[in-house]
Amino acid sequence: MLFVARGLIVLYAAGAFLAASTSAAPAQNKPDPGVTDTEIKIGNIMPYSGPASAYGIIGKTMSAYFRMVNDNGGINGRKVNFISYDDAYSPPKTVEQARKLVESDEVFLIFAPLGTASNAAIQKYMNTMRVPQLFVATGASRWGDPEHFPWTIGWQPNYRAEARIYARYILEHHPNAKVGVLYQNDDFGKDYVLGLKDVLGDNYAKVVIASAPYEVSMPTIDSQVVAIKTANPEIFVNIATPKFAAQAIKKLAELDWHPVHIMTNVSASVGAVLKPAGLDNARGILSAGYQMDVTDPQWDSHPGMQRFRAFMAKYYPEADRSESGPLTAYNTSTALVEVLRRCGNDLSRDNVMKVVANLDFVIDTYIPGVRIKTSPTDFYPIEQVQMMKFTGERWQLFGPVLDGHAEQVVSSSN
Repeated sequence: MLFVARGLIVLYAAGAFLAASTSAAPAQNKPDPGVTDTEIKIGNIMPYSGPASAYGIIGKTMSAYFRMVNDNGGINGRKVNFISYDDAYSPPKTVEQARKLVESDEVFLIFAPLGTASNAAIQKYMNTMRVPQLFVATGASRWGDPEHFPWTIGWQPNYRAEARIYARYILEHHPNAKVGVLYQNDDFGKDYVLGLKDVLGDNYAKVVIASAPYEVSMPTIDSQVVAIKTANPEIFVNIATPKFAAQAIKKLAELDWHPVHIMTNVSASVGAVLKPAGLDNARGILSAGYQMDVTDPQWDSHPGMQRFRAFMAKYYPEADRSESGPLTAYNTSTALVEVLRRCGNDLSRDNVMKVVANLDFVIDTYIPGVRIKTSPTDFYPIEQVQMMKFTGERWQLFGPVLDGHAEQVVSSSN
């Protein structure tokens, strides 16, 4: 299941990237901050504490990944100095850490900072400072705006497009069903709501009979789930980050309520969400995925998955093998290394963004059919997902690979 075709680049970790990607551009006279002849300084901001601390494993895996890169000679002869700070999923703290990375640590770029509200808080700053805010670890649609924010680019399929796919699924398979929506009351949650409205259009208010927002500062979302159940919708859309998504799954089980349950991809980790919520409680949940499920044995013999597991065994053996976060970190880090290799000797921030705006390759631990592709006017690197259902043990993919941006928009009056 190795995906090689004309025009595609399949990436390999641990120094097995294609040599064709290392062609050097003309050397520049003076490197940008964070770059020397021997080092590339990369900054990162991650919620190692706070309500989204389940994502901390992503930052830890990135650190392990760059240790592997350095052990294999670095990138074009330069070692990576990876500096990762905790913002506790708090936007004011994110601003503080971004300033520290840019102005004190003088990093070359900030890579994969996590959180929608957190990244929104630093987006203008990063663009004013002309420092790449690269492969932002959130699917908010606002990261794909090169006209106004040319130094910011996302990575994963955007939330609004993902929600359009869920809305299409509802219309196709449950055309007369009523829907209840739990959503995080920030740009993350509101993007999903907008995606549902894109497809449901003027019928949104008729179809969605209960909608309950929650704040990340809340200890629990039990009362929101109870309120939604009271309206008796047949479908429950769970737009929550891991801690709250797990709480919702548990609460549905406690209430003995069994609607069609659709949950965001960001909370699809078996180890971080479904196990704490109870695997039996999670049985039947629907979501959409774009990377291989680390718990699914169908990928065991796949070369990409074998390389990932060999990396984890050597560099992060204590990690929970059922968590999806490490593979997320591995894939995004693989892409960053490829970008920096393509920059050759022209390690300038301007050149990084030129390379980032012209990507076209495949990473072989994503679902077959998922492709990384950008252009100067398209800053959405991944736009494909596939619907999946949790069996009680693992996610089972079904249906075709779908492009959320290609989904028909019924109404644009949001």
